[in-house]
Amino acid sequence: MKKQFVAVTVALLVLLSMTAFAATSGRYDQQIQQAVSQKMHGAKQLQNVNSSVDDGIVTLTGTVNLYQDKLNAAKKAKKIANVSGVRNNIEVAGANVADGQLEQKLAKKLAFDRVGYFDNTFNYLALDVKDGVVTLEGDMVYDTPKDSAMAIVASTPGVKDVVDNVKVLPASFFDNSLRVKIARAIYRDPVLSRYAIDPVHPIRIVVDNGHVTLYGSVQSTMDKNVAGIRAGAVPGAFSVENKLVVNKG
Repeated sequence: MKKQFVAVTVALLVLLSMTAFAATSGRYDQQIQQAVSQKMHGAKQLQNVNSSVDDGIVTLTGTVNLYQDKLNAAKKAKKIANVSGVRNNIEVAGANVADGQLEQKLAKKLAFDRVGYFDNTFNYLALDVKDGVVTLEGDMVYDTPKDSAMAIVASTPGVKDVVDNVKVLPASFFDNSLRVKIARAIYRDPVLSRYAIDPVHPIRIVVDNGHVTLYGSVQSTMDKNVAGIRAGAVPGAFSVENKLVVNKG
């Protein structure tokens, strides 16, 4: 009898808690709805964005011209008080650009990004475009170059969506030292020194926990082989994977 009484008491407490939650969870919805509408309609780029709120969850629909506008809409909604989540169902309905044309345009923009910065040689980024959806893959030394690349893609007309497969490499004094040593070994070689002249197309040196991967394009098979030999001769490199491509053009 005592066990039955305890079970009934617990069940009643759970029921009361659920009732109380149901009564209060949506009490801010109207306030949130008004705030979201003001945020969206207050921005020129978000005039065609609509919203609904259910138990603190904001659902955004409608259209924008750029993928970056879609991201900005969600950021604005998330900053509103009592918002517990955002479903971003906005459609990017701006200019339609052929996949090949869009990929070439993005590749050129990304190639010139971070030129002149220390990390330029040590970041690798690859992209693919299908039906306006841009997939980014690669390795970055830290967050800043990744954020810069993402901003370029998101603000380019024709980009409908972005798949982010870019990895930010773990911070490591050992890897940083190894990067510099390998860069010196490669670019001080008389055969390979010419690749340091064009910072837009350097030999990319990716180091992850002592494992080295070389990316980029070179003019001959000999250049590719020499780069691999120079990288492999640096003390501390656990392995070297040579993914340099010989440019036949």
